[in-house]
Amino acid sequence: MAFKPKGPKDDKKQKRNRVREPSKCRFCREKVTEIDYKDLATLQKLVSGQGKHFSRKRSGNCAAHQRSSCKAIKHARFIGLMPFAG
Repeated sequence: MAFKPKGPKDDKKQKRNRVREPSKCRFCREKVTEIDYKDLATLQKLVSGQGKHFSRKRSGNCAAHQRSSCKAIKHARFIGLMPFAG
């Protein structure tokens, strides 16, 4: 087999195969230490229409902030700021 020179098609393949940087948690970017249970706008983004918590993969949270968000959602539900279902 003969040596194949590098062409413009090979450059496109290399650009497609780049490794993407992992995105940071939204709370880590804002440097939030603890999630407030009274901030309903933020908590609504972390809950589905049925009232279920989104997973870490879906919400994009790190482990520490996922635990903190679950605790804040439970607290808001217990007080009556958020509904338990739908």
